[in-house]
Amino acid sequence: MNRPLLVAAVLFLVLLSMILVVGCTATPQPSRDEDTEAADLDYVEVQEYEGENLSSITDFRENSIKGPQTVDADTYRLKITGLVDQPMELTYTEVLESHEPFKKIVTLNCVEGWSVDILWEGVLLSDVIDAAGADPDASVVILRAVDGYSTSLPMEYIRSRDILMAYKMNDIELPPERGYPFQLVAERKWGYKWIKWIEEIEVSNDKEFRGYWEQRGYSDDGDLTGDFYE
Repeated sequence: MNRPLLVAAVLFLVLLSMILVVGCTATPQPSRDEDTEAADLDYVEVQEYEGENLSSITDFRENSIKGPQTVDADTYRLKITGLVDQPMELTYTEVLESHEPFKKIVTLNCVEGWSVDILWEGVLLSDVIDAAGADPDASVVILRAVDGYSTSLPMEYIRSRDILMAYKMNDIELPPERGYPFQLVAERKWGYKWIKWIEEIEVSNDKEFRGYWEQRGYSDDGDLTGDFYE
């Protein structure tokens, strides 16, 4: 073999060996399943707060009337209506930026027999309605959800208990299935009072109003100390 051909052969073998080495040592690309798992872990859920162990957001059971709702934050508006000086329609961001955040651990008890202890973060429902100039004599607050669900609670209960309208649970933003953008934290009430996907707050004096499950025989009071079914 003449010298030019010998040099060319050597160069070819060197190049081939480099290609094989790179191909064997290159970082493998994640599969579709690995991508999905990574996305699922793209948050940190706290498991303990001030010495108290917390349940997980995965401990809930799906029992909404129409399945989980997906709300577009860009088009979402929270309506405050009824006995107020100034009816309002607020964006998700406006609600968060206009009111002081609060955190507390509250247990949700479902009539199905399960319960969860969650760290909730949100704004006071009373702050939201007061910003609209709620009538001081109003006695009832009616809440309606994106999926058509509804319930009501006494104004006195909302104020005396510092009831939250939550946007986080265990330090992460509410997932769609848990009520994003807002879920009511109706402490010391059965779970059917914990309305999710809130889109309207009506300040009222209608003590005869009955929400979705209340129309179907559930107690309007909803207290844990009483029977949930009338």
